[in-house]
Amino acid sequence: MPELPDIVVYLEALEKRVVGQTLQRIRLTNPFLLRSVDPPITAAAGRKVVGLRRLGKRIVFALEGDLFLVLHLMIAGRLHWKKPGAKPPGKVGLAAFDFSGGTLTLTEAGSKRRASLYLVHGEDSLRAHDRGGLEALDADLSEFTRVLQAENHTVKRSLTDPRLFSGIGNAYSDEILHAARMSPLTLTKKMSDADICRLYEVTRRTLQDWIERQRQEVGDGFPENVTAFRKGMAVHGRFGQPCPVCGSAVQRIVHADNETNYCPRCQTGGKVLADRSLSRLLKDDWPRSIDELEERKIKED
Repeated sequence: MPELPDIVVYLEALEKRVVGQTLQRIRLTNPFLLRSVDPPITAAAGRKVVGLRRLGKRIVFALEGDLFLVLHLMIAGRLHWKKPGAKPPGKVGLAAFDFSGGTLTLTEAGSKRRASLYLVHGEDSLRAHDRGGLEALDADLSEFTRVLQAENHTVKRSLTDPRLFSGIGNAYSDEILHAARMSPLTLTKKMSDADICRLYEVTRRTLQDWIERQRQEVGDGFPENVTAFRKGMAVHGRFGQPCPVCGSAVQRIVHADNETNYCPRCQTGGKVLADRSLSRLLKDDWPRSIDELEERKIKED
């Protein structure tokens, strides 16, 4: 799912191309994308884009007449800038937004259609789409601490909860926690002041670093390679590969559709965190430390 750094770079690329331009029409190729009926989507046609903003992981187009297009890419939605009048591609194309200088197409890979588009009128209606999470890049340490300890959850859950923190998802939370040398299962209300300060600084640094990396990658072009599995990531999407810091194999916890990646030596003191679904099956056979895991691999080889 595109997260804060990805959305920021999308917005910067779109700003150069659509702000001040008239949205000539919206072509929907999949009716399930549109989740609102009033105002009708046709009301957006012929209106100038007067601004862009981010609401968590949502992209907002501010249009003349106090109208707002709210686009949530979800997991597999992606944007592409094409020549004027371009058609959305094949089965993955969901919509096309036509401007005089080009067409913005929306695609969604896979069979599930989760991306959504709303047209709303007024700031009050727009606020209904804001989950209320803190913007980590704009917050000071006291604000960060207050939100982090408002509820007692694992730090992984807290970072990815849109009600607590805005725009951080599975990928960048893995990278933040690795850089902070912190277990994803650390309980927020048991964290020391030093732990919170370290997490605060690393969160801001990691997000800003990935914004800059993507800016350099995109340059004056349009971000066409948005992915949760980026070259240069330390642990996310790198299960079984060596940690770039210590060389230990990256481990993971799989729960529902989510996967948490971490380095057991850098983050958990050598302890392998048991996947709950696996632990019920494997019981005592599940390795409890990275050393035990590595010993088993040697014996198997």
